[in-house]
Parts: sequence; structure tokens; C-alpha cells
Amino acid sequence: MTVIRTPAPNTGLDDFLGWADKEREARGEVPLPARTADAVLTLLALRGADRRTGVPEPTARLLGPLLHEDLPVLLWGTPAEVDAVPAVLTALADHVRAAGRLNAKRHARLLAAVDEAVPEFRRAMADPWNLTWPRWYASLLRADGVDAGDPDAVRAWLAAHESTPRAERPGLPAPLHRSDVAAHTFAVRVRFGELLLEAFARDVEAPSLAGPLLAGPPLDADRPDEALPAELERAAAALSDRWTAAGLGDALAEPDGPHAALAPSPESIPHFALVDRLLGEHLDYYGDSALPLPPPPALPAPGEIKGLLHAAPLPAALAAGSADAPRELAERCFTGPAATVWADGTPEEVTELAADILAAVVDDIGATSDSEYAQDAAHLLYALYERGGTADSVVRKAAEHGDLPVDPELEDAPVPVPEGGVYHPYEMPPPDRLPALLGVPSLGEEDRSELEPRARALADVVDRLASTGCVFRAGDAYGPTPLGCAVLRHVLAAGHVATPDDEEVSEWEAAQVVTAVRIWPTQTAVDTLTRWTAGRGVTAWSELLGAVEAAVSADFQAVNTATLLGRFDLAGIPAEALRAALTQPLTGAHAHRLLDGRGEATGQDADRVPLSSRAVLVLETLEDRRYQDLRRYVEAAYGREPGEVDPSTFPWLLPDAFDAAASTWPGGTPALVEDILRAHPATALAVLEALAEHHPDPRTATLAARTARSTAKDPGGGGRRR
Repeated sequence: MTVIRTPAPNTGLDDFLGWADKEREARGEVPLPARTADAVLTLLALRGADRRTGVPEPTARLLGPLLHEDLPVLLWGTPAEVDAVPAVLTALADHVRAAGRLNAKRHARLLAAVDEAVPEFRRAMADPWNLTWPRWYASLLRADGVDAGDPDAVRAWLAAHESTPRAERPGLPAPLHRSDVAAHTFAVRVRFGELLLEAFARDVEAPSLAGPLLAGPPLDADRPDEALPAELERAAAALSDRWTAAGLGDALAEPDGPHAALAPSPESIPHFALVDRLLGEHLDYYGDSALPLPPPPALPAPGEIKGLLHAAPLPAALAAGSADAPRELAERCFTGPAATVWADGTPEEVTELAADILAAVVDDIGATSDSEYAQDAAHLLYALYERGGTADSVVRKAAEHGDLPVDPELEDAPVPVPEGGVYHPYEMPPPDRLPALLGVPSLGEEDRSELEPRARALADVVDRLASTGCVFRAGDAYGPTPLGCAVLRHVLAAGHVATPDDEEVSEWEAAQVVTAVRIWPTQTAVDTLTRWTAGRGVTAWSELLGAVEAAVSADFQAVNTATLLGRFDLAGIPAEALRAALTQPLTGAHAHRLLDGRGEATGQDADRVPLSSRAVLVLETLEDRRYQDLRRYVEAAYGREPGEVDPSTFPWLLPDAFDAAASTWPGGTPALVEDILRAHPATALAVLEALAEHHPDPRTATLAARTARSTAKDPGGGGRRR
């Protein structure tokens, strides 16, 4: 078995550079940069390139991994060194052709493949998301004129950089966070280690005619198989130093590197796990990290964050080394540079420290609390931010978790926050206040007695979160503090969840506003619409209505037009904008219904609404009734014997709604069926199948069944929206 004690793999680098330099000198060209050639040859060889000519032979198959995956994360060079990558590959192709391994046609194809791959290579080299800690610090020290090949100079620069006040250090390029670079550095290290291990295995199992790539003396270990991973790690670090800056690997290595704090791993960022958990919550809610969360109501100014953190009880106790502070939290959050950050950190660093403490408390609650909500602390934090940072009710949230009745319309409604701060111990609101909080006429004594311990258990978790300064509880109300809004926004943004603030939202296009407010809590959506349209006049409302029309056309089933336009109405949409939208082929009838409901519609207004739009409104209404029927039937049948709830006598809502629409529809029932099919075949099919099963009139049921069968056989035939 062999060991990799040398950072110079057997790639034929020196001979290749000697040959290439002679060729280039004859053409009046400058020599190839050794660092670039070393990286290209080594990575090609690690990818399995044939080395029978003494150098790794490039192929079109290897160019993509080399140029788009490996070099952009492992090499940091001067502009001249980066620009030389295509020239190195061209010289390699020429060398292989000169050795008789490429004919003219294959040589030309390879050069064309290089040219084709280069634009994406240049983009990837400049992409900030490809930054690792070695590449970042190599870029900074080179910008300061440091010789990247001199390990003493590199170490001196690192020491000076670490002693520089944090506010004066260059920041990572937006939108990167430390957690992004930490995670990417770890992933690159793992992938690079796998390449080295695969190359080592090839040396052992299928050695090249050119000799081992990673050749060296025998392992001087009792158990060489166990020593191999450490040897590979050392080789990876040495190669990384060759391609970024000498000495970085040892200087930044955790835990013993003298400057390890400059390059934290994911394990060294306590809030890293909370980033993943909140991202998971967002994906569970929306399935897409690009769908934006509402802007919080009050973000503190950057200069205020330190004071807010210092005023929080648990962080202050941890910073002071209080015996009352949990030792595990102190060890996790206040080791290394945390004390310096507490005193002199930048606003972003202080926010990260607050996030570290919050994440540690979330984990501590899960490990030590016997509350039934102990594992839901991260969910509670996400839910508070997702509702626009407005206060929620402990008892209402406990009722939701306990499957007790809560009006869905109230789930996202903000609750008033009483004066006077935190009330201990938690007391459930009196019975006469519960109907308003839960949206139910009354709550029986049995339900209240079941609800009270749940509410107390939830309040216990909320109060432990409140010790971080990120959450408050005042009586039954709880919510995020300004510090909490800043911290949660930072953590979510580190997970690449879209977290705009009010200023960003004010600059959105109408389509972005519509996409956001249709999934936001009602009051938050209304407030956003009010602010966005303020000062823009009727034109802004017309743009929003046009964006709604486009959204319905793009994805009928994803847009609840009635709810969305109801929010427009609450935000004060002017009649002039609604009247201008009456001719819209999909949403004009909704605009007319709003005008009519406000008593502002005229006879001429109704005449301007297209039949297609009326069909859309009818179909959406029928689909809503079908959904209500399904939910009511399931609720009625729950806990009963099969067949105990007779479908033939169940009071279905859909048939009456259909008959009411058909009674005034031009052409009656047959025409209505055809028109809702044109509006949206898939939705109409579900409605028709329900009518076929539950409509009491055999003629209507038969028509619905026949049409549904025909549509199911040919869903595209005659049913596409016009």
C-alpha cells in the first residue's frame, strides 16, 4: 500500500510545462502559469484521465466536471492565471496529438469542446456561491499584495486580519452568509476527498503505465487502512494550498489552527441547524423557498441590535458568566470569539450571536422540557414570522394543536397585546373571551378543562424562548420582538428563503405583489396592498388587477380569486379600477361582483362582463361548494359506522348552487355545463362528477355524468380555456 505524503502528484507537470513553453516561445507567447497548469493536470488525473503519454489526456467528457465543478471551487488565481485555463487545455490537446494519441478530427472536436465550455467556466469562477474559505482568504490577501506562495507572508496577513476590528474587515459578497461559505467549504472538502480516494483506488487496482498518480513510500502505520483517510486529508489540504495560498490549510484547520475562527465549519455555527429547520418549515408550508414571507412589522436599525441583545435576560447572563445560566448553553454560545462579538461585533455578527443563542435554546427545550410542545419550538418561531410578525394567542394555538374547534378565518388574525409585559404564571383567558379568540359560539367545560393544560404547556415553551429576547408574552398574547424579527429574518435568509422588508416590497412589480399577498395572512396582505398602492393612484390598482388576470390564466387552481380580490376590497380598491377590469375574460365577473356588493355597479357595467368571465366565477363558486360538501360529509361521518350517514339524504350544497346558476344562464343547464368546461376542464370535471353522484334531478345527473365521461376520455377536447 502507498501513502500520499507529497502534494505533487505524478502528472508530468514539469515535462509538460517544458514542452509547452518551448512551443509557446516559438510563437512569441508567454509561458503558461505553473499554478494553473498544476490544478488542471491534477484535477484531470483525479477524474480518471488516461496518463499513458505521461500527462492526463483531456476529453470532452471530462471538461464539464473540470471546468464547471472542480476549478471554480478549488482554484483561486490572478486574472492571468484564470484566463490561462483554456490555453493549458489547448496545450494539453496539442501535446496528446503530438504523441500520436489524437488524429486531426478528434483534436479539432476537443478544441471546439473547450471553446464551448469556457463561457460557463468564467461565470462559475466569478460566482460568489462557489466561494470557500480558502478561496475567500486567498482573494483578500492577494488583493492586499501578499505573495500567495509564501506561507510566512500568508500567516502574517491572517494574523493581521484577525486583529483588525470586525467592522473594518471586508464582508462576504451579497447575498452570502458565513453559514453558506461554511457549508460549501465542507461539501467541497468531502467531494475532493472522494476524488483522492477514487484515484488512490485506481492506483492500487488499475495502475497506469505512467506509474501511480499518488505515489510515495509505504505507510509507516500498524493499521494502514485506518491511517489512509488522514493521509488523504493532508494531501487535500496541501493541494488546496497550492491552488489558493500556501499555509491556509494548517492556519484555518479546526480545531487547532491558529486562525480557525476565521473559517468556521457548520458545526462551529450554532444556528446552522436552526437554518435548516426553518427552511424545512417553509418548504413544508409552501414547497418553494422563493415564495416570499411577509415583511416583519418592526425591524430594528442595525445600531440598535446590540442594545436589544444586551437587554435580554438569558444572553446577558451568558455573557456575564452567571451561575444561573445553563453551562451547556454557555459552552455552546460563548466560546471562541463570542465575547468579542458581544462587546465589539458588527450588527450582522451580533445578529448571528443572537441567532446562536436562540438556536441553542430551541435545542435545549427539545432536550429538557416535558412540555408536549417541546419539539415544536422551531415551528412556533417560523409560524410567528410567517404570519407577518403579528401577535398570536397561546390558547388559540393550543386549541389548533389539540384539534379543538377554531374558526379557520381567525387562525392568522392578530390578537391585541395588553400593556404590562409578561404575566406569570400563565392564566388562560376567561370563558367569555374564548369565543372571540377561537371563533366558536361557546366552549364547554370539558373542552376548557382539556385546553387549559395544553395552553400552559405551550406558554412554558414560549416563556423559555422569551428569555432570549426574541419572543415576548403578555398574558395570552405572544409574538416576536424587534430583535426576534431581525434574528429570524437572518436565519431564514441564510436558508435562502425570500425575506423581503418593506423597502424591497415597495419596489416590486405588480405580479410579485399578487404572488405574495395571495398566500399571506389577510391583514398583512391588506396592509401591504395599502402601502404599495399609496401615492400610485388608480394605475397601480389596474396593474394589480391585470396581474391577477395573468395569474388565473397561468394557474387556475392555484389562485383563489374571490379571496384575493376580497383583500383588494379591504385595502380600498377604487371603483374606477374595478370598472376598468370588467372586460377581463377571466376575472371581470369578480370585479363586477365587488362593485355590486358595494352598491356601485350600474346596468351598463353588467353588460361589459364577458360570458367567459361569468363562467369562471360560477365554476369557482361551484368548486367551493364541492369542497365544502366534502369537508361537511367527512365531519358528519367521522366516528360513525360505515353507511350510517346516507349520501342520498345528506344536505349537499353543490346541487342547489348549480341550479341557481343554471336558472339565469343563457341557454340553461346544457350551456352552463359547456361553458364551465371551457373555463377550466380539470376543475369542471370534478364538479360534474360530484353533480352526477349527488344531484337529485335525474336529467341533470345524467347530463353531468355523460359530460364527465366524455371529458375524462378527452380532457383537452373542446374544453380548453379561450
